[in-house]
Amino acid sequence: MNDYLVKALAYNGQVRAYAVSTTETIGEAQRRHYTWPTASAALGRSMTAGVMMGAMLKGEDKLTIKIEGGGPIGNILVDANAKGEVRGYVTNPQTHFDLNEQGKLDVRRAVGTEGMLTIVKDLGMRDHFTGQTPIVSGEIGDDFTYYFVTSEQVPSSVGVGVLVNPDNTIKAAGGFILQLMPGTEEETIVAIEERLKTIPPISKLIDAGLTPEDLLNELLGKDNVKVLEKMPVSFVCQCSKERIENALISLGKEEIRNIIDEEGQAEAICHFCNAKYHFEKEELEQLEKDAQ
Repeated sequence: MNDYLVKALAYNGQVRAYAVSTTETIGEAQRRHYTWPTASAALGRSMTAGVMMGAMLKGEDKLTIKIEGGGPIGNILVDANAKGEVRGYVTNPQTHFDLNEQGKLDVRRAVGTEGMLTIVKDLGMRDHFTGQTPIVSGEIGDDFTYYFVTSEQVPSSVGVGVLVNPDNTIKAAGGFILQLMPGTEEETIVAIEERLKTIPPISKLIDAGLTPEDLLNELLGKDNVKVLEKMPVSFVCQCSKERIENALISLGKEEIRNIIDEEGQAEAICHFCNAKYHFEKEELEQLEKDAQ
């Protein structure tokens, strides 16, 4: 089953809802970065939240998420856009710990709890919109919930989950974001809160075969959900040899000449997808000519 996201309204427009399956998308990230289980869960939860936040944007808008919790995993960086495309990486992908007291992957220990969650939105204007909130749990879902409430003043609930197989591949991944619109009735809020207390972990539901639509029906009640849109999601990186060439050209003639004299070649690796780009001496000499 290919990953996809649904946007919906519930309770007669009082609730805006997003749900997504990201098993293949996070699987792709895991393969590219060779992440160990705890790192896979931290990156996977962050990318799942990121692709849903991207779906809140329009057109060519995009956003970047940076999670700096001070933990051994280092920083988590995620890029997402309005088209369901997402990419991400962690500083230390080979991070793993024993399970926590609940028998779950110890994401909090990997991420850390002393730091900030930063969202930068590029909405095509001159200045970017930046929102920043402290990390309150390190489990990712709670941290995004806090971000929405504090930075965007939208009462929200964010659930993200990743199940990892014994061989480190991704078994299931997905998530949801519920947002209350102004004037939501008290009984609606109570009904949702009660449901959130009893629902099984999101990754287990996806592993059991539930689609994003099923997730929303579970969360909000089938009769209350009106699906508006469905879109595919996937791991997509915007890197290319041409972009790396432009980056090398921007170093200037002198720096390129130093690389030619000292190394005789160059190799660049994309942080986001681990793609390698190799430049022979002749290519570097051509870039040297093109540089200022």
